[in-house]
Amino acid sequence: MPDHAAPEFPGLRDAAHAVQPRTVALRRSLHRNPELGLRLPLTQAAVLSELSDLPIKTHTGRTCGSVVGVLEGDRPGPTVLLRADMDALPLTEASGLPYASTVDGVMHACGHDTHAAMLASAARLLVDRRSDLAGRVLFMFQPGEEGLHGARYMIDEGLLDASGPAGVPSLAYALHISATMPSGTVQTRPGPLMAAHDSLRVTVHGRGGHASAPHDALDPVPAAAAMVGALQTMLTRRISAHEPAVITVAQLRAGTTGNVIPETAFLEATIRTLSDSTRAYLCEQAQLCCQYTAAAYGCSASVRIDPGYPVTSNDTDAAARIDGLAASVLGPSRVTPMNSPIMGSEDFSYVLARVPGALAFLGGCPPHLDPDSAAPNHSNRVQFDEAAMVDGVAMYAALALDALR
Repeated sequence: MPDHAAPEFPGLRDAAHAVQPRTVALRRSLHRNPELGLRLPLTQAAVLSELSDLPIKTHTGRTCGSVVGVLEGDRPGPTVLLRADMDALPLTEASGLPYASTVDGVMHACGHDTHAAMLASAARLLVDRRSDLAGRVLFMFQPGEEGLHGARYMIDEGLLDASGPAGVPSLAYALHISATMPSGTVQTRPGPLMAAHDSLRVTVHGRGGHASAPHDALDPVPAAAAMVGALQTMLTRRISAHEPAVITVAQLRAGTTGNVIPETAFLEATIRTLSDSTRAYLCEQAQLCCQYTAAAYGCSASVRIDPGYPVTSNDTDAAARIDGLAASVLGPSRVTPMNSPIMGSEDFSYVLARVPGALAFLGGCPPHLDPDSAAPNHSNRVQFDEAAMVDGVAMYAALALDALR
């Protein structure tokens, strides 16, 4: 709990419950019609339609399918940014829900449909409370969170600049639903919350030949296989045990049939770190490890590291505000401690690198499931408790009301 007393907003959760039919309707519409990537025409149109009857100035992206909304309060003051992501994942849904995806191979498996619906309904609550807003609310509906740097596209278009739609925000918040937390609970922490992510891609070059005569060829497969173990050993021998870091080789492929030694082998890995210094050092060491391992087998290696999202780091005061507001609006029992960061990544990190703020997790495990065994985010069987969206709507609105008191 923060040192300052958290303000209370009586009736806010009741108001969120009153708009729940709208929240659910928008969420289910988005869930049935998921879209991938940076261009989300159906999703963008649905969000714009939901905001169309409100006194919110909306703008759409030039380089991506974003929606930006600005709500002016009754008095001058700072700007607070609230973010929701909108894109889906390339999965075939197996949840069994009556409103399951109607698009083959595409599914809202990370809850971004709930985020967009919650933020749209929070905008409705804030419009009804404009007289309590000294400043403005900047609503950030972003595409391309799933690995495509959608937040960066919006920032490059001027979202956070003085010349942007609402000027420079002084605070920024986001909520992310979790299928493995009890429904309606809130969890966050100060400092590093989620990891930086980089992709390691390696092509091992050998010389092909007949599988019966490996001495006449230069087999890249043993070299690639050795790299898997060498990368793990390098991690434990180059990075302090007190510094969180992960390397996972998630893809390894070579060859076309059992009696041919291929000319090349390929592996792909993810690198996760929680500090800029460890990130830079581990990427450098991973490249050297792969090149020298290949050389030990007489092969060569082409190594490419594609930078992903930076570390998602919460401002200490902003994280404390979330805990205090959750205790006030939802109840003290809804706030659960988060002792350690998680090694997933988030492109809200781009916003938090420029604006003080915080991201928090909202529990969304359906009550008939056990959070410890429920299908997690990114599973094609994942389910989210829609009742938790009432709490998310109330929290989004409370964060803005608190910032613009």
